[in-house]
This record gives sequence, structure tokens and C-alpha cells, in this order.
Amino acid sequence: MFKNVLIAEDHESANISVRKTLEDFGIGKTDYVFFCDDALKRLNKASKEGDPYELLITDLSFEEDGTVQHIKTGQNLIAAARKHQPGLKILVFSAENKAGVIEPLFTELGINGYVRKARRDAQELKDALEKIFSGRQHLPVHLRQAIKQKNVYQFSEFDIEIISLLAKGVLQKDIPLHLERKQIRPSGLSSVEKRLFTIREALNCAKNEQLVAACKDLGII
Repeated sequence: MFKNVLIAEDHESANISVRKTLEDFGIGKTDYVFFCDDALKRLNKASKEGDPYELLITDLSFEEDGTVQHIKTGQNLIAAARKHQPGLKILVFSAENKAGVIEPLFTELGINGYVRKARRDAQELKDALEKIFSGRQHLPVHLRQAIKQKNVYQFSEFDIEIISLLAKGVLQKDIPLHLERKQIRPSGLSSVEKRLFTIREALNCAKNEQLVAACKDLGII
């Protein structure tokens, strides 16, 4: 199991909770910081001293308190940490639940696991640690479901355009006019209605409002 873990978390109660979970799991050596800049400094220092961290556990959002910081988000910390120490294992522990935010952490930043701050998150943290240590990824259940749902229906540029118009507050009956202005075909109301019905069916949404919300969560728009 991991022997050297760094926690980047600006909420002290969450920080203590993570450390307690790690201790219960048999991980005795854990360091913690409240700022991303400090996390990167710790990573650099540990590497120079020949005792690099094996795992970084980080939140995504860090509240500003007037302290000048160059790295202000967990995403930027992950990118910097990856550049400095490519082999570092990274687990994100955050309250964020939108698939559109979480999926790029895996596909673009190469994190090894994600655990959402919620009920029974301590047990999920333990599950994630076991998977990551054995070389596997830990994806939250709702993300796996979202990816599966997104793959069920292949969104075309036309689909994204009409859903984006809905998201901007354009009424369904007025979408054809906007499509005509952009010279997008088909632009008829019947085509728009049929396409929206098909997408709602695929994503199990009863109304356009639910469809827009679902597509935002999936990162479609």
C-alpha cells in the first residue's frame, strides 16, 4: 500500500477526515497542505530529497482568503504535478458531481481516481486506494453511468446546435429561424421537434429543460 501521501485540501474538517481514513487503512505517513502552491512545493522538495510522494489526494476548488497563490485550482495543480512527476498517482476528492467536469480529469489530465464528497465517501476512498494501488482507475458510479448514457446516443453538430439554442433561452418554436440565419440544414420545426424527441428518449428526459441540464452535466454543451 502507499507509504507516502500528500493531501491538498483547504477545509480542515475534510482534511482531518481524509487523514483518519488513510490511517484506518494502514497508511501512516500523510502530509497535508491548504494551498495548491504549497502542494507543488512539497512535491518538488520530496523528489529532491529522494523520497517522492506516491499519491496526491486533492480537491478541485480552493477558496481564496487573500493569500497570493499562483495555482488556484485542483485542475491546475494536477497539470503541474503531472509535469513535475509523471508517475505520481492522483486521486481527486471533491464535491463536484458533473460528468462534464469530472470526465476530462481522466481523459485530459490522467488522474487515477475520483471520489465524490458524499455519504459513505470514507468507504469509497478505501476502495479507490485499493484500485489505484493495484494499477486500476476508480471511476465514480454516476460517471460510469453518464459515459454509458452519452455513448448510447451519438450527438451530431446539429444536435449540439439546437440544444445550445435551448440553453440560451431560445424557444423551441423559434429555433428554425436561428438555424436559417446560420444556414444550417435541416431547419424546419418538424425536424427540430423530431430530433429533440429522439434525444430526450435516449437520455430519458421528459422535458427540454431536463435535456439541457443533462447535456450540461455530460459536457455536451
